[in-house]
Amino acid sequence: MKPGIHPEYRPVVFKDATTGDAFLTRSTATTERTIEWEDGQTYPLVVVDISSASHPFWTGSRRHIDTAGQVEKFRRRYGGRA
Repeated sequence: MKPGIHPEYRPVVFKDATTGDAFLTRSTATTERTIEWEDGQTYPLVVVDISSASHPFWTGSRRHIDTAGQVEKFRRRYGGRA
């Protein structure tokens, strides 16, 4: 790798805004926020909207979609037209 052209790859804490779960990993993400981790060291903090802690695929929870309501809404809009 050429020196001076790559971003710094360092430990970063990612925190899920929905559940509050946080995990330490390595990343090139930049941020001004920091957090003191369980080991007593301070790391950059990146807050994410969704992670494996809150994503339905990973948690097994599913959103209930009101398909009947969507069908009725469609029929109200376009059902009377020929």
